Amino acid sequence: MNRRLATILVIAFAIASLCSLLVYRLIANRMSAERPSVTTRLVAAKTDIKLGTILTADNLSTVEISGTAPKDAILDKDKSSLFGRGVISQIYEGEPIMQDRLAGGKNGGFAANIPLGMRAVAVKVDEVVNVSGFATPGMRVDVLISGNPPQQQNSQQSSQPQPQARTLLQNIQVLSAGTDYQRDAEGKPKQVQVVNLLVTPEQAQLVSLATNQQVKIQLVLRNPLDTKTDPVAGTAMSNLFTGATVNVAQGQPRRAAAPKRVVPQAFSVEVINGSKQTHEKFASPEAHQ
Repeated sequence: MNRRLATILVIAFAIASLCSLLVYRLIANRMSAERPSVTTRLVAAKTDIKLGTILTADNLSTVEISGTAPKDAILDKDKSSLFGRGVISQIYEGEPIMQDRLAGGKNGGFAANIPLGMRAVAVKVDEVVNVSGFATPGMRVDVLISGNPPQQQNSQQSSQPQPQARTLLQNIQVLSAGTDYQRDAEGKPKQVQVVNLLVTPEQAQLVSLATNQQVKIQLVLRNPLDTKTDPVAGTAMSNLFTGATVNVAQGQPRRAAAPKRVVPQAFSVEVINGSKQTHEKFASPEAHQ
C-alpha cells in the first residue's frame, strides 16, 4: 500500500474518533444536566384518608421523587410532626400530604372545615344507618323525631299516650360519620354510631333538646339536588289506621273527612194494560237499608 495513502487513512480515523468522542461527551453532559441528580423523600398517604381523620403512623408512608420537593410538601424527616393533626380535605392513596390539606393544629379534625356561623352537632344513630353507608360526608338528610310529647307523658288523664312523629329539620348536610365510645349505665365503654351534622346555632338547640328527651332520632336520605324545604305535618300512631294527619303545633289529630253516602234514587216502571197506561214507582233495596 502507498505510504501516503496509509497516513491519510490514519489521520482520518483519528479525526473521526475525536469527533465521535466530542459528540458523545456533549450529549452525555446535556442528558446529565436534564436528569436531576438529587431525590427527595416525602410523606404520602398509605391509604385513602377521609375528611376528619386524625393522622397516625398507620395512615402515613413515604414516596421518593426526583428533584426538589413541591411547596408545602412534608419531608420524611418531619413525619412525626403530623401525628395528631386532622385532615380537612380527603387525601388519596399514594398522594403526597400537603400542609394546606391539614388543620392548623393537633386534634383539629374537621373543625377547620366548618363554615363561619355554622355548628357541627353529633347525632347517635342505629347500626342500620351506619351499615347502609348513606350517611357519608356531603350527603343531605332530614331529621325525624318520634316519641310521646311531654304533655302526654305528664298528663294523668291520658292513660295510653300515643307516639307521634314529626320532621324536625330538613336539608341538613352530613359532615362525617363513624363510631364513638360512650359509657353505659354500668360505666362500661360501649361503641355507638355517630353522625355529625352541619347546622345553624338555632338548629343545634333543637337537636340538643331532642337528644336529651325520650325520643328517637332518625335520619332520612334525600336527593342532594333537592334543596326545597316544605312544612310537613306530623302524624300520630292512631292515624296509621285512620288515614288522618296531626297538627303538631296544636297536638290534635285532624281526621280525614268521611265519604258522603250516596242515596240510591227510586226507579219508575210503566205498566201498559190494553189502552191504559200507568206508572209505578219503586224504591231500590239500598234505600230501605
